Amino acid sequence: MKVKDVMHKGAICVEQSTPLKEIAKRMREIDVGALPVRADGHLVGIITDRDITCRAVADSGDVSRMTAQDVMTKDVVSCSADDDIAEAVKIMERKRIRRLPVTDSHKAMVGMLSLGDVSHKVSKNLSAEVLRAVSAHHH
Repeated sequence: MKVKDVMHKGAICVEQSTPLKEIAKRMREIDVGALPVRADGHLVGIITDRDITCRAVADSGDVSRMTAQDVMTKDVVSCSADDDIAEAVKIMERKRIRRLPVTDSHKAMVGMLSLGDVSHKVSKNLSAEVLRAVSAHHH
């Protein structure tokens, strides 16, 4: 099975200059906890609700002036739509991430693979393994 058989096709992205308040509203509207960040059409990061909470609010930053670029995770890991789902799962396990952006050969977003996508469409053994790996506490 390939990533393209499991992923959410398409992805709502934000630009690096998007204000955090707008990002939080968009997350609430579409009921997601992470949005890819792009610049010039290419994936350059990902911003999560946790990034907003821990890197902006908890650090007492001026949230009203902050943008995606201020708090996003820059070294974002991604996979290809043609990758085998088992390989994508290994990436999620190794990096302890619940969402994996899917990009084309030019690093443009084509979709998003989530732990939920994996758990609904692949074998119970594989999804249980991923859940254990990404849910483990960071030490």
